[in-house]
Amino acid sequence: MSGQPLRVVFAGTPEFSVPCLEACRTSGAEVVAVYTQPDRPAGRGRKLTPSPVKAAAQAAGIPVEQPESLKSADIQQALAAYRADLMVVVAYGLILPRKVLALPRLGCWNVHASLLPRWRGAAPIQRAILAGDNESGVDLMQMEAGLDTGPVLLERRTPITRQDTGGSLHDRLSALGADVLAEGLRRVATGEVLVPRAQPEEGVTYAHKLDKAEAQLDFSKPAMTLEYQVRAFDPWPVAEGAIAGEALRIWAAHAVDGSPDAVPGTVLGASRDGIDIACGQGALRVTALQRAGGKRITATDYLNARPELRSRA
Repeated sequence: MSGQPLRVVFAGTPEFSVPCLEACRTSGAEVVAVYTQPDRPAGRGRKLTPSPVKAAAQAAGIPVEQPESLKSADIQQALAAYRADLMVVVAYGLILPRKVLALPRLGCWNVHASLLPRWRGAAPIQRAILAGDNESGVDLMQMEAGLDTGPVLLERRTPITRQDTGGSLHDRLSALGADVLAEGLRRVATGEVLVPRAQPEEGVTYAHKLDKAEAQLDFSKPAMTLEYQVRAFDPWPVAEGAIAGEALRIWAAHAVDGSPDAVPGTVLGASRDGIDIACGQGALRVTALQRAGGKRITATDYLNARPELRSRA
């Protein structure tokens, strides 16, 4: 390496990617450019808003590129002009053509928020919770043309607890991703060649993009299934269900024992501990919710507005 720092092009877009960008900068690599998605309309005014990665790059004085795609020869030529040793991709949101994958001397690395080959694709964090997985993690992967099919260079693991939500697991995996990326960069900078581990052919699952329609709770399903939904969809798109005829957003809930003879969707009891709703198996105890046009409130506050639901001791 003749003492020169690694020249890195970083490609990422959402908040999840920002710690990885910082890890590139603090690991001793030289981030010569940041690629991120074009500014998108956001908020009530639908004002064009830069991605979190763009904002972080601009604050650090790093050149920012925002092509709509990486397919054209001109775009690829501009990327090649940065003479990167390595391209680091973290939730970028654009497909990298084969020619782009071959541009950097060390190829392209990807930080992926799952234990591959489980949960390849767009929404691995939420899919792991929805499936009831008891473990997740991040893989540092050498990219190839397939969707998250490349060999794994380094890995970090973390348990998924019943307290975890899509938001809490997102934040933990974002930090773990920065940690594993920093280690990989440090080791390569010293001349080490990381040994790639091919992904096994068994156990492949795909984490399809979240659809808002999935957030609707069906109380004929087991309570544990609904608990997974509630936890996975916090903070987006937030689970939805009806309590005693009122459509609500359900922010926090957990499975408890229920009455086997109760009709699914029936309110079994309501107290300061929560509102118990009969399910196909067990009951769902709702502890935080949101009325139409309102803000997130506790079950206790909701019961103050609907005292008729309270259990009569």
